[in-house]
Amino acid sequence: MSLWLPPQLYAASPPALRATGSTGKAATDFDLPARRPAGETVRASQHRAGCTDAAATPTSRLARATARRYPVSVLKQASSFPVVHRAAHALRPSACPGLLRIVAARDGGLCRIKLPGGALSAAQARAIADASVQHAAGAIEVTNRANLQVRGVRQGHDAALIEALIEAGLGPSGALVEAAPWQTDASIKAEPGPTRTVTASVETGTSPLPTVTAPVETGPSPTRTMTAPETAHVDRAAYAAASLADDVRNVMISPAAGRDPFALFDTAPLCAESLALLQSEPRFAALSPKFAVLLDGGEKLARVDHPHDVWLAATQDADGVRFVFGLAGCPPEAGSQHADHSGALAAVLPSQVCPLIRALLHTFLDLAAADATRMRHLLASHGTGTLLHHAQRYVDFPLLRDTSLADWRRHTPADASLRLGAHAQSQPQTWHAGGQAPLGRLDAVTLHGLATLAQRHGDGTLRMTPWQSVLLRDIATHAVADVLTGLAELGLATAPAQAITRLIACTGSTGCARSLADTKADALRLAPRLPAGVELHLSGCPRSCAAAHCAPYTLLAVAPGAYDLYRRDGPPGFGACVAQRLTIDEAADTLARLADIGAPIDVAVKQTSQAKPMSHPDA
Repeated sequence: MSLWLPPQLYAASPPALRATGSTGKAATDFDLPARRPAGETVRASQHRAGCTDAAATPTSRLARATARRYPVSVLKQASSFPVVHRAAHALRPSACPGLLRIVAARDGGLCRIKLPGGALSAAQARAIADASVQHAAGAIEVTNRANLQVRGVRQGHDAALIEALIEAGLGPSGALVEAAPWQTDASIKAEPGPTRTVTASVETGTSPLPTVTAPVETGPSPTRTMTAPETAHVDRAAYAAASLADDVRNVMISPAAGRDPFALFDTAPLCAESLALLQSEPRFAALSPKFAVLLDGGEKLARVDHPHDVWLAATQDADGVRFVFGLAGCPPEAGSQHADHSGALAAVLPSQVCPLIRALLHTFLDLAAADATRMRHLLASHGTGTLLHHAQRYVDFPLLRDTSLADWRRHTPADASLRLGAHAQSQPQTWHAGGQAPLGRLDAVTLHGLATLAQRHGDGTLRMTPWQSVLLRDIATHAVADVLTGLAELGLATAPAQAITRLIACTGSTGCARSLADTKADALRLAPRLPAGVELHLSGCPRSCAAAHCAPYTLLAVAPGAYDLYRRDGPPGFGACVAQRLTIDEAADTLARLADIGAPIDVAVKQTSQAKPMSHPDA
């Protein structure tokens, strides 16, 4: 059955606020009461100001449906903390794009599709490709969280795009969505015909939303006219719950999970269980859309330099596999001095991973100030001991800091080059093969071609990776050459020696108003001159949206075609500024001089005395 969701409620760009009547005040799209100052608390039983009984009823229905479908076998089913901060109750407004929240960008609407473990079926890939052409500019990007986003969504096509993606099974799932009050069989009428028309005209409780009608060419398939019942009102709380169930789907695993020969544990089932948990508990809607969890199974093909709010990493000891965990950082690797590596706090059994995640998320919501959106913010005001002590009330296994893990390091070094080319899997006579789209950009033809390769030679699925590449799995030995040829014919790079695999760039000024330069075009100009072995990040502004990790070199735009060059030297941020206001050709020359292994920062090159910080949006 199809589900219509009104995108107009979320189509606004930052700060995703709207004027409300004659009062002139700004309010979120679901009219939350005013936020209290940071540090102020309310009692858990206190009724929220501005909430009516009518508005509270669907929320209760959502909670009951959640409990029925996703029972959680831990000690505390709800917070028993007598004084709970405002953050536990407020749904945080966000301008982050999502599947149900299409935001405005310079090149049109932006729709982000979160993929479970980075995976999508060949049929889903084709649905995205077709929808990107029918309702957008045909540009599809792989993100650094192994998701996809459709750029250039055309005005008036929001509802049709969302419907197409939800029908392909790409939307949020769980009790929050199933309990949405507008899902009724009476609202769907099937008629034969060559087109599908999506019509939406719905009362919101204040004024009717505009009607959106989008004809879509569908060939001989039946037409579905989706119209919200005249007597039904879209409940904002329920719609917000569905949208935020999409927001919290932030669990990263290796694209080779379950296939990597070096893995200690297959994290794919844990990922599925964690995603179900995140989408099933209404309280988690208060988490930031950027709040993220890493499940590291010990794979060699793994992105472990991307900071996460909660990370867990498999380790082998005398009693078998356990998961060590830490907060606001990355699993530490042997020999690495990465500033975002945080120490391991304790270890749990694999069966305790999801209860632990749940306990830590509830602890964050119990203790975090209203303006604290990430775990690093909470750690700035509370020690790890306090957090573990508080989380203990949610689980029935000990959560004491294990000082013996202070020097724990990830045993297997991660190797990002394994995302490219063909490599043997743990299953005999099977391989995975991967390729890098230039700067993470795909088009509909390429995505269709990848789907065909996956069906013909692989397991029928694609794995997006946090390096903005694509991985095909379960390829028989005799088909490896054909797959590599197919990837190359589709325009993907399959060898680390190809310079485009060592370049990342943000959207740039063609798609983002914040960017000071056309970073995508400049990166393509620089690629033929990029020195061997050099990894480079081009950012249009200090937010560093394209790179949550710290790249060895960064070109930060200061004007169209002009960049400051930073070299990573240990501290947080971009590193030390070694040259200013370089053209692309000058940047290539400077990088060539700095590329010698172990060469010190050239003091003869214009430089500043301080490192440039990143604003860390963790996109």
